[in-house]
Amino acid sequence: MTSRERWRAVLARRTPDRAPLDYWATPEFDAKLARHLGCRTRRQALDRLGIDYEVRLQPAYVGPRLPRMQDEFGRRFRRVGYGPGAYRECIHNPLAGFGSVAEIERSYVWPSADWWDFSGIGEQARRNETHPLRGGGSEPFLVYKELRGMEQAYVDLVENPEIVRFCLDKLFGLAYDCALRIYEAAPGRVDISYIAEDMGGQTDLMISVRHIREFLLPGMKRMIDLAHQAGACAFHHNDGSCWRIIPDMIGLGIDLLNPLQWRCPGMERERLKKEFGPHVVLHGGMDNQYTLPFGTVAEVRREVEDNLRILGEGGGYILAPCHNIQAITPVENVLAMYETARGRPA
Repeated sequence: MTSRERWRAVLARRTPDRAPLDYWATPEFDAKLARHLGCRTRRQALDRLGIDYEVRLQPAYVGPRLPRMQDEFGRRFRRVGYGPGAYRECIHNPLAGFGSVAEIERSYVWPSADWWDFSGIGEQARRNETHPLRGGGSEPFLVYKELRGMEQAYVDLVENPEIVRFCLDKLFGLAYDCALRIYEAAPGRVDISYIAEDMGGQTDLMISVRHIREFLLPGMKRMIDLAHQAGACAFHHNDGSCWRIIPDMIGLGIDLLNPLQWRCPGMERERLKKEFGPHVVLHGGMDNQYTLPFGTVAEVRREVEDNLRILGEGGGYILAPCHNIQAITPVENVLAMYETARGRPA
């Protein structure tokens, strides 16, 4: 089977030749893996390992000229090192100084879908037809936190709900318009849309269930419905201990749940499979807080076997790391993960 055929079989609750394998990693680990395998590119390395990675369909930015390290929202970034690698961190929050919707409307210009050129999407889809294609989707509160500043964004949920509603409506609207143009540029070819929001922390939700239902779920429902109308599945990413909101997400119509951080309270694999496995495909599950970066090869192999046995029972599972593989992770552990998984049937 091709990688796309494996994914589509699992999404349709059919049995593939083996469980699909996905890959998420930092650029530093990408380079480390490629060097180890003697490959020139990330994609060559993943192909050599037989990984069923998804390919993202991306329009070309053609909007107003942007200064270096600034994006279309006016956020400015700086690369912040953490030892073996670096992350791009937001250092300027363009909406931080506003105290009302009226002030934002007077002084801030929102990006438009017209700022992107979607004419190359069809060719991207044709070039990558053997892999699952990802396009469209949304993650607006992530953007909102960087527009307003992390602390202020959470305060706004209580003290400035009108600003939250206004800004999220703009962000969901932009995501909807862009997703629609992607679907139209590659009709019937988009397999998954990444409809995400990081709601969970290490031990519980970072946002109350009431505020999630009030501010996030209506827009997410609209994005999920649009994906389904285009024939795509809703790939829902939600970090950490998010179990309290998963039933709501299933009610909205999500098709996949990621990343399954099973060491977090309430996210035990047996529970996820029993309560949510009948309703959604489970994606992820390879622990990236201990097992992959610090565990032994034997521990990695054992976790793969456990995940395939628990999360993969009866199908409906795609094995992947539960976050980006970090630079400190031994290559041997990652090779062991995929070698062990490839040796098992679905």
